[in-house]
Amino acid sequence: MDTGSVEKAAAALLDAYATGTPIPPLTTTYPGLSIIDAYTIQLAQVREWTAAGAVVKGHKVGLTSAAMQRQLGVDQPDFGHLTDAMFFQDSAPIDSGRFLQPRIEPEIAFVLGRPLSGPGVTTAEAVAAVDFVLPALEIIDSRIADWEITLPDTIADNASSGGVVLGTRPVRLDGLDLALTGCLLYRGGVLEQTGAGGAVLGSPINALVWLANVLGERGVSLEAGHVVLPGSVTASIPVGPGETVTATFAGLGPVTAIFTGAAR
Repeated sequence: MDTGSVEKAAAALLDAYATGTPIPPLTTTYPGLSIIDAYTIQLAQVREWTAAGAVVKGHKVGLTSAAMQRQLGVDQPDFGHLTDAMFFQDSAPIDSGRFLQPRIEPEIAFVLGRPLSGPGVTTAEAVAAVDFVLPALEIIDSRIADWEITLPDTIADNASSGGVVLGTRPVRLDGLDLALTGCLLYRGGVLEQTGAGGAVLGSPINALVWLANVLGERGVSLEAGHVVLPGSVTASIPVGPGETVTATFAGLGPVTAIFTGAAR
């Protein structure tokens, strides 16, 4: 994919953010779009955001559970960037108008206490780099119309990132078995989904290792203080104005997202 096409694709996605109008799948507009091309498009947008003053505060790993891979028709994980503008406070109002086609999913967020640099990162090194974990709700969103995405589409679209709500009770990894950590996801007080950390590549730690090594191959390190979302423990659910979503994790506690305003 030539530089001009990369810039046009990135500009189309940025325009979708600005106007609230989703675009056709990039794989339709640019047949043969590769995963390498898609990450190049993603990074072009990140450069635009940081040039405008945004700060990268972490990364997300997506499509780590069989449920999410089936739901979106893909067969491998991907990653995206989290900027400061994507973080929302627990139980504080979130303007639904910020998003185009939001869905929500529960995750166990890692907060790093030291840098983690791949390739070659081991499970032991990843565990040692984690300061604490928090319950989290990731708001995923798509700038691609009707969520008609293939893997390159979602990668180019910053792994379908939208926002993240972090819980407020930090928990050390000592004594936790993240693979067995269960989760109940409620919308409006009604139980919508159940899951456990083992849905995320066998354990969320495995997603952290994967991310550190994939980024390391690109010359990027995970930084101390950054947040890593390893992937959803359940299938995602759609969310809209007036709805409240709470995820309760065994041993970690609850986190709540409250959506207000009007849809775009």
